[in-house]
Amino acid sequence: MIKHVLSFIFLTVLLSIQVNAQTAESSVPKAVLPEIMDLQKEISKLKDNQYELQKSVLSGGLSPDEQAKLKALEEELESVRKIKEELAAKFGTMGTEAAVTPAEEVASKATQAWLGTNAVWVLMAGFLVMLMQAGFALVETGLTRAKNAVHTMVMNLMDYSIGMLAFWAFGFALMFGNITANAGLGITEESGLNSALQFTLWDKTYSFFGASGWFPGGDLLAQGGIFTLFLFQMVFASTANTIPTGTLAERWKFKGFILHSVFVAGILYPIFGHWVWGGGWLATLGYLDFAGSTVVHMAGGVMALVGAYLVGPRLGKFNKDGSSNPIPGHNLPFAFIGTFVLAFGWFGFNAGSTLLGVDTNIGLIATNTALASAAGACAASIVTTLRFGKMDPSFCCNGMLAGLVGITASCAFVDTWAAVVIGVLSGVLVVYSAVFVEDKLKLDDPVGAISVHGTCGALGGICLGLFANGNYSGVTGLFYGDAKQFMLQCLGVLVCFVFFSVAGSLMFLFTSRVVGNRSTEAEQIEGMDLGEFGVEAYAADVDKKPML
Repeated sequence: MIKHVLSFIFLTVLLSIQVNAQTAESSVPKAVLPEIMDLQKEISKLKDNQYELQKSVLSGGLSPDEQAKLKALEEELESVRKIKEELAAKFGTMGTEAAVTPAEEVASKATQAWLGTNAVWVLMAGFLVMLMQAGFALVETGLTRAKNAVHTMVMNLMDYSIGMLAFWAFGFALMFGNITANAGLGITEESGLNSALQFTLWDKTYSFFGASGWFPGGDLLAQGGIFTLFLFQMVFASTANTIPTGTLAERWKFKGFILHSVFVAGILYPIFGHWVWGGGWLATLGYLDFAGSTVVHMAGGVMALVGAYLVGPRLGKFNKDGSSNPIPGHNLPFAFIGTFVLAFGWFGFNAGSTLLGVDTNIGLIATNTALASAAGACAASIVTTLRFGKMDPSFCCNGMLAGLVGITASCAFVDTWAAVVIGVLSGVLVVYSAVFVEDKLKLDDPVGAISVHGTCGALGGICLGLFANGNYSGVTGLFYGDAKQFMLQCLGVLVCFVFFSVAGSLMFLFTSRVVGNRSTEAEQIEGMDLGEFGVEAYAADVDKKPML
């Protein structure tokens, strides 16, 4: 009989504990959280005694000590009941405030802080990348003639403006129309971005471009960090868009440039960007580009190469025998200031690509970025001194930019010594590439964008497959035993070149047929500022005599 009694008491205790635990978890106002925490402690003590009491009951009897424990347990039960009654009385006077447990409240605040930190970090990085437009404008204007300064500046302003609208209208949908969930930005599978042109082969899905999220807006797409990602990628699209403006400066018809901005930011960049960053077929194969050596810079460099060939050189650049004439820029200090602005913005470009403000690798990424830029500038200055007899100041700038482009793909995956090596390789390569483009290919590139962004962008993509050390996401390159990653990087670079060569050629041929690409000889002689806009960057002051 005593066994049944004890079992009944034991079950009663358990039921009381369960009821009070459920009450604490589901209907407790925040104001009584301290009392609930004390109650949870009492419940824990009861549970600690549960197993031993049950074992004693089932074994056939209770010792004096166990009987004392049972009595204490009954007292605890009574205490729990009293606490329950006190809490019930408090609930009746405090209304229906939303229930939250201490753990849930802490977890909710931690999640909000984590998402907020990530969003602020990515947005601030995006603002830095936006500032790079000013850097491009200064470099390109400084390395070209004064009579074309307004034209060059306007192109850099308007490729950002036109490109932003094109990327918002359809570029973002093509690039991220079937984006996967991103916990760091709070993007869930219910974001509405769930459609793409794709096929499945051997249990793997390969997509070519997204097909949802046109003109992003509304309640559905506003959930999570969709627009944080949008702004960050929008300024990346503007960077790819602005690179050809330097190569085609001083002879690019403004109407042709406008159509180019729509096509690049709205279609071409988003499609290749989807292949690598939007879950596309190259990403599925395993190709990597952390921040855009190929996706952004090589893309712009290849389109600059195609444009230089199809639009042709500036009037007077090449002689009939094929030799070239130097056409110095009018303001080297502009070029230097612009280079510093670009180097500063590049910290946002590379470190911001973590998309996580709490990523502990941000410091390494930023350090690798700085080291590569310094190594590139030093290497280019040494090479030009040895090759030309004197250091070329413009190549010091391009050497720094080349190092930045070269490290962009692998900045998270390599050690600091490798960043220096990549910077040196980029600084040397940019000099020889620029000489080859002008002397052998007979292409006119006033600012060296083909070499800085195209050639060194390709180098950057390949270097990831060589120097990745396995410390970030487990990615290793050829020098660390992974030949497969090296081959994938070579494939991705080749695909980038072929895609933008073909698509870029079609784009320039189309714009040439529709509105034209090349300015007239008269406009080039007079200057694009007067020819296109009717104003001068450095117009003389007009002093009118006062009327008597």
